[in-house]
Amino acid sequence: MALLYTEDQLSLIEMVRDMAERDVAPHVVECDRSGDTPRELFDPCFEMGLHMLEVPEEFGGAGMDYETTAMIFEELAKVDAGYADTIVTTFVALRNVIIAGTPEQGQHFADVVANNGFGCFAVTEPGAGSDAGAIRCSAVPDGNGNYIINGTKCFATNGLYADIVVGFFRIPDVGITAFMFDTEGLAGYSVGAHEDKMGFRMSNTTDLIFEDVVLPESAIVGVPGQGLKIALNGLNISRAFLSTMGVGIMQRALDEAVKYAKIREQFGKPIIEQQLVQGLLADMAIKVEASRCLVNNTMKMIDAGIDCRKEASITKTFVTECMEQVTSNAIQVFGGYGYSREYPVEKLYRDARIFQIFEGSNQIQRTTIAKCLKKEYK
Repeated sequence: MALLYTEDQLSLIEMVRDMAERDVAPHVVECDRSGDTPRELFDPCFEMGLHMLEVPEEFGGAGMDYETTAMIFEELAKVDAGYADTIVTTFVALRNVIIAGTPEQGQHFADVVANNGFGCFAVTEPGAGSDAGAIRCSAVPDGNGNYIINGTKCFATNGLYADIVVGFFRIPDVGITAFMFDTEGLAGYSVGAHEDKMGFRMSNTTDLIFEDVVLPESAIVGVPGQGLKIALNGLNISRAFLSTMGVGIMQRALDEAVKYAKIREQFGKPIIEQQLVQGLLADMAIKVEASRCLVNNTMKMIDAGIDCRKEASITKTFVTECMEQVTSNAIQVFGGYGYSREYPVEKLYRDARIFQIFEGSNQIQRTTIAKCLKKEYK
């Protein structure tokens, strides 16, 4: 591989690989078919402390650097990216609290996670997808220091599992504001049906419904009216981070394609000896390595505290578009068998497609890149 790993990184990667192959892989096919992932299937992750990797040390977590954490979740995504995303989504919500919240809020979030809890990041609404500024879910002050929340969020990852939510609501005459709240026993809060998705089916995705939910003023994260800015700053990290799961999908596709090409014979020899098949595999390997290096460089920038808005969008766009090409090539190598559920590559193709849509569509990423270039070239 192009990256140079430390001994500690290699040891962590091996531990995660062994756990995923032993405890998760045997359940992937059934969970993909049913679209249901039992919560207890994540217990091995909790036992290994993967849910605490990104939690800062001062809050009782591992405080691991983004570069190493990304390597670990690439490995987990090789077995199933939707499964990996279930843990990663907790970090997506946490980042907003770390960026803009109080130490007390950060500690509370960490305590919920340490107790094997899941986080949820709730922004998207039926009328507010790429245009996050169109959020209409309301938070109306009641005059007694509380806010009354009404509306519906959609495509909420971990919706069913969520023990703590960072959600974004519009306060009249103030603007979009971030709120953090526990879900247990919260009156007026409910979870809608799980989305029956094309792929990424081990990741729970639901509506979140708010009917006169009462939240105290202390639930506000950061400055009222600055919620959209908080969310976008957190997504700069998340866009790069989800790309590491994309690399995991591509690496798995390449692994499966090479193994199959070495045993599948046509015209009297393994198809890996056929030049056109070699071209497919070589193109896959090129895209996997380039993507991994791009992710790693962006992670290093984040760890160094460098503004990576442009680089995160570049990484997300490049990697996710490589994913579709790499997983498509894998199906082509398998031929007709690649289109069958008997082999894993059709699932990898289905899982890959969502990556160009969530965490900001690739069309939005290109707009972001262009805006950054406009500022750079004064």
